[in-house]
Amino acid sequence: MRINMTSVFVDDQEKAHRFYTDVLGFRTKHDVDMGGGARWLTVVSPENPGGTELLLEPAGHPAVKPYRDALIADGIPLAQFAVDDVHAEYERLTALGVEFTQAPIEMGPVTTAVLDDTCGNLIQIATEAPAPA
Repeated sequence: MRINMTSVFVDDQEKAHRFYTDVLGFRTKHDVDMGGGARWLTVVSPENPGGTELLLEPAGHPAVKPYRDALIADGIPLAQFAVDDVHAEYERLTALGVEFTQAPIEMGPVTTAVLDDTCGNLIQIATEAPAPA
């Protein structure tokens, strides 16, 4: 068993698509018109195009808003993405105008930062320090 897809609810699929591809650097895997203005829209890491897909899912279900509002109010990220260097990625994304709710901090062997994806979610980026030899 393996994870091949996960999703984030987004307020606007086109805006989310631009953010996740143009800003974060993911690549479009599937973009299928589902009718009624909805799309089956997934992105993947350019480093692993056959890997786990992220579905940019419309946030139309009534349970989504209170769920996301509660996460944001408590500062809880909806998802976490691995990066090679949190500090470098923080600088790159900040220069592109991305807003962070948490600057990079070290928590034991992990360094994290939390950004606002402009589509209703907080996303954590993280780097784990290499294990000692």
